[in-house]
Amino acid sequence: MILRIIVLTLLVLPMASFAQNYPCSQSKGGVNHCEGARFVCNDGSYSKSKKNCSAVWGGSAEPDTSYKSDAVNSVSHKEASSVTPALPETHMERTGDILKLDYEGFTVWLDCSKHGAVKFQYNAQHDTGNAKRSDNFYLDSKVPAECQQTSAAAYGNKYDRGHLVPANHLDSSETAIKATNTMTNILPQAANMNRGAWLMTEEIIECYRDIDELLVIGGVIWGNNPADDYFLQSHGLATPDAFYKVVVRGTGQDERAIAWIVPNSQDAKRAKLDSYLVTIDDIERLTGEKIAVADYAKHDKPSTSWLIPKGCNKG
Repeated sequence: MILRIIVLTLLVLPMASFAQNYPCSQSKGGVNHCEGARFVCNDGSYSKSKKNCSAVWGGSAEPDTSYKSDAVNSVSHKEASSVTPALPETHMERTGDILKLDYEGFTVWLDCSKHGAVKFQYNAQHDTGNAKRSDNFYLDSKVPAECQQTSAAAYGNKYDRGHLVPANHLDSSETAIKATNTMTNILPQAANMNRGAWLMTEEIIECYRDIDELLVIGGVIWGNNPADDYFLQSHGLATPDAFYKVVVRGTGQDERAIAWIVPNSQDAKRAKLDSYLVTIDDIERLTGEKIAVADYAKHDKPSTSWLIPKGCNKG
């Protein structure tokens, strides 16, 4: 009998060790997909495994950068179902299906018929802060359920919880940086796009806000492509076709602007950003929005995106 117990113990110990060392084991439910080198588990969290997910399972990865990327999506199901933490009162104003939300430091407009944002705006001011962004994502308890997503869990299927207003640009306020992780400011973004061309626009803003205060206006081009609407059941919303962003610097005769329309595609990597340059006229014609930029600046399209200054601290 003693011998039998010893044999069983020797068999069970390696299995327990394997379960502890295997990515996304036990309660995490196994591996869902790769985000670069990291394993994303079925419960929405990242595995702490030191293995390279892309090397083991396959998947695409963007190069690491020193910028605090908003591609971080670590959250458990318990955290994902939580509501916004204690924040100052958010001003809301509704006109038809459009709900305007004024958070500290930024504004988003939701289309309640789509359960997601259509526009955002903020001022990127001189970088004087170093507040850390939260790893948790939240539904906003103050926003009507009909106007927002039904879940804060990770999207999966090689899509990130992509920020419209990035946390790093509001790091002078703990309250503001936490508010950027509210799902009213989050939409499904193809991982390569979120960590590629879209991230590069954020890095440009991060560098140039130390030169001039910037006005950033952006929005969502929802389109009508049901082929990539993977999250209707899990989150209650379709997948946008593209995102636009306008950055304005200077005032009066010195006002300058740059604009992009970035497709929500895995092909939208950093190297392609210049091919997404457009005029503000183009955005106004496509979206029907009126962008608050001097008329003379609406017709210009630079040949290249603003260069990131040498030595810029993107942290």
